[in-house]
Amino acid sequence: MLRRAMGNHTLFHPLNRLATLLIPLLSLLGASAGGADEFPIIDAHSQVDHRVDLERIIPLMDKGGISRVILAARGKVKPNELVALAARHPGRITAAVRTKGGIYRRNHPKYYRLLRKQLTMPEFAAMAEVMMWHAEKGNPLNPKAPEVVVPPDDERVQVALRAALERGWPFVAHIEFAAAGPDRDIFMRKFEALLGQHPDHPFALIHMGQLEASEVRRLIEAHANVYFLTSHANPIVVSRSRQPWVDLFDGESLAPEWKNLVTQHPDRFILAFDNVWE
Repeated sequence: MLRRAMGNHTLFHPLNRLATLLIPLLSLLGASAGGADEFPIIDAHSQVDHRVDLERIIPLMDKGGISRVILAARGKVKPNELVALAARHPGRITAAVRTKGGIYRRNHPKYYRLLRKQLTMPEFAAMAEVMMWHAEKGNPLNPKAPEVVVPPDDERVQVALRAALERGWPFVAHIEFAAAGPDRDIFMRKFEALLGQHPDHPFALIHMGQLEASEVRRLIEAHANVYFLTSHANPIVVSRSRQPWVDLFDGESLAPEWKNLVTQHPDRFILAFDNVWE
C-alpha cells in the first residue's frame, strides 16, 4: 500500500499476493472475495515515515483495494502532517496517536509531552501500537528497528493505556512472545493482568502476538476482551524475515488449526497489513 513503483516492477506484488492468501479468511467471515466494491477491506494498522510521499497513499490504497486505514506516523512525520492528511481524506484515513520512538525507549520526558500534544488534537481517533517487547530488526550495526523491552505495568505503557481507556480506543499491544525468551512468561502474566483489570475494554495483540494457535485459543477462551491483528502472519513476511513470526497459512489456504479457530471465533481476528517502509 505504501510502496512506490520502482522501474517496471509490479507496485503491489507483495500486497496482491497477500490479498490472494487472505481470500479464504474473508470468505470464512461471510465476505465476498470480489474486491473493495463488494466488501470493504479495512487495514487496522499501518504506518508512514518521512520517506513516503503522503499524497501517494490514497492512490496506492485505491490500487490495493483498501477502503480505510488506521494510520500512524513514524520517523520524522509530525503529528500535524498526519492529521492534515486524515482531514483531507476523512472517509479513508483514521489518524492514530504515536507512542513509539527513541524518546519512548529512553523514557524521556519528551515522550509524555508528545503524547499529551497528540491527545489534545481532536483529529486523532485511535491509538497506534504500544511497544512492550520488540526484537531488534535488521543489521545490528545499523538496525532498522531497535530492541524495546517495556513491561505492561511500566508508566510509559500505563499513561498510554489511561488515554485509550478515557477515549474508548482499543489498546494495541506489541509483544513478540516467541522472541521474548525468558521474558515471555513475565510479559504474558502482566498482559493478562491488564485484560483482567479492564474486562470491558478491547485489547489487541499485533502480529498475532507471535503466538501459536493453541495459545491464541487459550487467551480467547479465558478473556472476552482480547483480539488479534493478522499483520506479519503470512508466508510472504515469514519467508523474508528471520524473526519467529506466525504463519496462518498452509500453502494457499489457512492452516487447519487456524481455520478452525477463525471459524469458531471470527470476531476476534482483525485484518492489518502493517505497511511501513517506502
